[in-house]
Amino acid sequence: MSEPFSVRVTVRGYETDVQGHLNQSVYLNYAEHARWSLLKAAGISQSGLVAKGVGPVALETTIRYRRELLAGDEVEVTCAFIWGEGKTFRVEQTIRRTDDGTVAAEVTGVGGLMDLKERRLVANPREYFRALATDPALFGL
Repeated sequence: MSEPFSVRVTVRGYETDVQGHLNQSVYLNYAEHARWSLLKAAGISQSGLVAKGVGPVALETTIRYRRELLAGDEVEVTCAFIWGEGKTFRVEQTIRRTDDGTVAAEVTGVGGLMDLKERRLVANPREYFRALATDPALFGL
């Protein structure tokens, strides 16, 4: 398997809490940023999804906080889609300091692709992503 897709983010001071470390909710923002960056890199836009009548949905998210992050820390946020059978897929993400490789958090999620008219998950999201992407290899397809 190839290396997972990744983006770099620098922790901004306004994202920290009273203890001086990255606020818990911001980890979700970083993970979301990496997922949308992967879609963009693969050639899938929000408008393209809407034009096809579908949109990604988060069904479950778990964050494992490992080490604190401070203002000015640079991190790499990875993103890998894990495909199974059926209507859902997993997304595995790691938030790691770039200076020493320390894992700050692990974010795992279960997602799906919703038919925006029917308001139900599509039967095979993998095939939608494969058809919409100009570079489906970024999704492991």
